Amino acid sequence: MKLEPENCCVVGLQWGDEAKGKIVDILGDHADFVVRFNGGANAGHTVVWGDRKFKLSLLPTGILKPHLISVIGNGLVIYPPRVMEEIAQLKEANIEVGENLKISKNAHVIFPYHMEEERVSEPISHGIGTTGRGIGPCYQDKVNRLHGVRMGDLLCEDNLRTKLEWIVPRKNEMLQGYARVNSQRLPSPNSSTSQHVVQPKTFTVSGLLEEYLHYGQQLKPFITDTTRLLQEGLKKHKKILFEAAQGSLLDVDFGTYPYVTSSSSLPGGIWTGTGIPSNQLNSIIGIVKAYSTRVGGGPFPTELKNEIGNRIREIGREFGTVTGRPRRVGWIDTVALKYTAALSGANKFCLMLLDVLSGLEKVAIAVAYELNGKRIDEFPNDANDLEKCQPIYEYLPGWSEPISGIRRKQDLPLAAIRYIERIEALIGIPLMLVSVGPDRAQTIWWHENA
Repeated sequence: MKLEPENCCVVGLQWGDEAKGKIVDILGDHADFVVRFNGGANAGHTVVWGDRKFKLSLLPTGILKPHLISVIGNGLVIYPPRVMEEIAQLKEANIEVGENLKISKNAHVIFPYHMEEERVSEPISHGIGTTGRGIGPCYQDKVNRLHGVRMGDLLCEDNLRTKLEWIVPRKNEMLQGYARVNSQRLPSPNSSTSQHVVQPKTFTVSGLLEEYLHYGQQLKPFITDTTRLLQEGLKKHKKILFEAAQGSLLDVDFGTYPYVTSSSSLPGGIWTGTGIPSNQLNSIIGIVKAYSTRVGGGPFPTELKNEIGNRIREIGREFGTVTGRPRRVGWIDTVALKYTAALSGANKFCLMLLDVLSGLEKVAIAVAYELNGKRIDEFPNDANDLEKCQPIYEYLPGWSEPISGIRRKQDLPLAAIRYIERIEALIGIPLMLVSVGPDRAQTIWWHENA
């Protein structure tokens, strides 16, 4: 299918892991820039490129395309060793990374004390379920303005030393404070429950200064003013593809708070995460799994804690790209999808991993909830209310045939077509394509093949 070049955002409409990377790979053929605007190394994506598979968490998916300039925007928080690891991974595969990668000088930097903060605060984190990559603590430091370090600071020894001399003693004290709070929460000595206080590490200014100045020199060729770069690109009519991390239901403001990520994972994060205003967007494409998954804590109305859920998890390889954790699995939830489609402004969507559902006798779609004995059709993003919701399902016949080799709508089993069409009707926006496998060729352009 021929696609017209446009400024576009690809955004997940669920709890992340919707296979956004494949769509970014396809659309990247028609763009000049591909831009990450939120999150950090907690946002893993797997890209199948020919006979090779790459697992990236910070580099945009478009880094695999030499004609694209891949941009890590100011809205991200960056752990420099991870960037260097991903660059090395690509170079080992003979994929050059040079002028095609740009990192915002204003993106904030993750330090080991951020990861340590997550580790020692985990016992009192109310089961939010972080990845342990220091993302949340780094965003906290960005907002409080006293402890933030940006990528540009890694290029100036005096600036970095001054900041670390202020930050490090306070971080060491704070980590000890977490340990004291944790010790107060331990069971009594007579309790049968055995627990130990997590003892925090201690950091030195000299050690961190030397380490991070080294990272700065290694990454210096890539660090620049990415906002100016993108604005100049727009003046030259270059096309930008924005790549959201995580999913809309994990947005810090509009997701299932507090079981969310620490950044704006909706397209609204583009403006603050890159400096490019929303009126430059021509299209927003929502990415939807043919079922639902979630990682970590938080309410999940359609979760399947049975053999069907286990079957979908194994066939769909539903294990975290970053953490390897098994994902929670459930039926597709169109109550949530209508909510996120409206929030994101999506004007079309892609349905992914449909092939995983082949072989099921029946499939289910959540079309409403029951809350306190009443049917509701609106998504309650308050976690306490959502926890009480029971899904109301429509059941449709499944299909037994494998579909990963199908390339035309009319060749799909009738039951699969009816399932897809019902989802499209319930979400209320046009379907762009259906994915029946990880390879970019395993794609059915929906209305083109009608």
